Amino acid sequence: MLILWTVALIALTASFIADRKKTRMALNRALKIFLKMLPMFSVVLILTALSLTLIGEETILDLLRGRGIWLGSTIAAGVGSITAMPGFVAFPLAGILAEQGIPYTVLAAFTTTLMMVGFVTFPLEKVFLGTKVALARNLAGLVVALIVSIVIGIAFGEFLV
Repeated sequence: MLILWTVALIALTASFIADRKKTRMALNRALKIFLKMLPMFSVVLILTALSLTLIGEETILDLLRGRGIWLGSTIAAGVGSITAMPGFVAFPLAGILAEQGIPYTVLAAFTTTLMMVGFVTFPLEKVFLGTKVALARNLAGLVVALIVSIVIGIAFGEFLV
């Protein structure tokens, strides 16, 4: 993270040296966009925190356990689409769920929708991308997540095509 901040600071300094006026304009524009985005981003952070609090490991385990590959994957895709959590929480959780006997197909549906589909972030996406693009991005993410889930299931021999 320190490397990224350092590179950004060096690039900003180089831009400032090259053209102070354009750099100031760019920073002002970035600040305006940030301030415009801040209220919606705050809502997304609150919803993410709530989903992490309300939908705990045990709840997810109860939802995914013993449902079969197809129903389990469908439920996992739904839970993953609605729940918002960062990757550094999602992947260790997937490891815990795998230890509890959840099939890899179901885990793939859960983790890929968790990362690629954003029910919680949709309002923010809608503002900046537009409704059609936000919907298309989320639907494409859902389709890709389900394809990944099926491929994982085939790769691990959990069902045959």
